[in-house]
Amino acid sequence: MTVPTPAPVPSAGAPAGSFDARALLDPVNSAEVDAFARAQRTAHPTSAARIIAWVGVGFALLCVVPIFGIMILGLGYAVGQEAGVAVAALIGLVLLAGIVVGVVMLVRRSIRLRNITRFRLARFARANAMSYLDRIDEPPLPGMIFSSGSSRMSTDVLRGVEPRFVEFGNYQYTTSNGKQSTTHRWGYVAVKLDVPLPNIVLDALGNNTLGSTLAGAFRSDQRLSLEGDFDRYFSLYCPTGYEVDALYLFTPDVMARFIDHAAQLDVEIVDDWLFLYARRDVSTLDPATWGWLFGAVGALLTKLDQWARWRDDRLRLTQHPGSPGALQGPGQIPGQHPGPYPGAPALPFAAPAGLLTPPPPGVALPGQRLRRRSPWLIVGIIVGVMFVVTMAPFALGILSVLFLR
Repeated sequence: MTVPTPAPVPSAGAPAGSFDARALLDPVNSAEVDAFARAQRTAHPTSAARIIAWVGVGFALLCVVPIFGIMILGLGYAVGQEAGVAVAALIGLVLLAGIVVGVVMLVRRSIRLRNITRFRLARFARANAMSYLDRIDEPPLPGMIFSSGSSRMSTDVLRGVEPRFVEFGNYQYTTSNGKQSTTHRWGYVAVKLDVPLPNIVLDALGNNTLGSTLAGAFRSDQRLSLEGDFDRYFSLYCPTGYEVDALYLFTPDVMARFIDHAAQLDVEIVDDWLFLYARRDVSTLDPATWGWLFGAVGALLTKLDQWARWRDDRLRLTQHPGSPGALQGPGQIPGQHPGPYPGAPALPFAAPAGLLTPPPPGVALPGQRLRRRSPWLIVGIIVGVMFVVTMAPFALGILSVLFLR
């Protein structure tokens, strides 16, 4: 999948090496904003879908405007015959002109404000050693929100590559139940890890408004309780059999960092990515939001190096039985023979057949993704309830006939 390259960004003139939010609030030059907008349009031509949408809007207006025109003329004729028609036509033209001018002004203002926002974010990115991307369709990220719905799109994306790849962006996708469509909006931070890790989700309890939870689709038997106050801030879900691995990754000092800096963010570890999710835009013109996010990422990065040492011993089970490091039998040490063999020395142990090596970086198949709740269970419960409610009156009637007659 091709990811668009950043458009040329004007320098904000800020010193490098420290957090600088002046570009988010400083006055802007109109000529610079216009030049930036032209560069963005050149780097990101209008998509076919957007052109089709505008054509659809134009066609709808061509259908609606004549209908309202005929209604106004008919009303004028009913009130004042021919003179009424003339007056109604004049009033209709004035209203139509006013509507057109108003819509054009609103659209131009909206586009202008959007261009200024992009320009400020681009300058902010440049001042903080990052790059800016206006939009990415179907972002190729493995997080759970990036595989749901349709019309998936990241906007106002800021990327940094040192000391590791970090991406900030706003994201939206659309779901439909056949009758109506809903657009879901998120803010996210994506951090590239050194090695693949088990799929772990931290559902922040502080942002579960109206009972909505990010991990509601996961099976409850995958929830793991951790020590201290961690359970007051997060619900942790990990694949069955990876509880010890989750405890290795989330040591008390790591848990303290998440509580202090990310208690209002949902967290997902999947493959070699760490995602922080917010239920609002994170790429904004608010310096306080950026200061919070930069601080949270910086605090977590200092603890991610220890995760690079994690290895999944289950990968040994997937190696060829005859290869070095493969398990030779239940409970055997990798490379150790299960018993005496011809010509073996009289030793209390058998020497390894080959060079022992640690498991390669990676995660065995059971740990790559959390198991989700079966939708058929929910369907079965609904059908069962409907059956009971429907059949209850008949059952009561039969019981009354049998026992009360």
